[in-house]
Amino acid sequence: MKIVRQDIDQAKPNTSAIMVGEVVSQNLVAEGDAPNLRVTAVTFRNGAVNRWHMHATEQVLVVTDGEGIVATETEEREIAVGDVVLVQPGEKHWHGAAPGRDMTHLAILLPGKMTIVE
Repeated sequence: MKIVRQDIDQAKPNTSAIMVGEVVSQNLVAEGDAPNLRVTAVTFRNGAVNRWHMHATEQVLVVTDGEGIVATETEEREIAVGDVVLVQPGEKHWHGAAPGRDMTHLAILLPGKMTIVE
């Protein structure tokens, strides 16, 4: 058994091409911990979001702090602490903090390809 505490002080800047704005993340369950599961705490600061993208597997987002937005090609929804979002494989979407707000979610994924969609 391994216990990892979600701690914003342990988060590192996330400068990957998918991010727009200031984002920090903390790997809670990484490839070395579990070969078939990834859990990452992602904090979007002051309205930061990610670009349109798709995953080859399901993605679960669990909002743990703040207020944000999740959007698909057909809808845009506000999300807040306690909300759980299920994104289907191949579903074009984006998510992040609401304008002027911060938001943290746990991103839970199986290994698989992520594609940024322009």
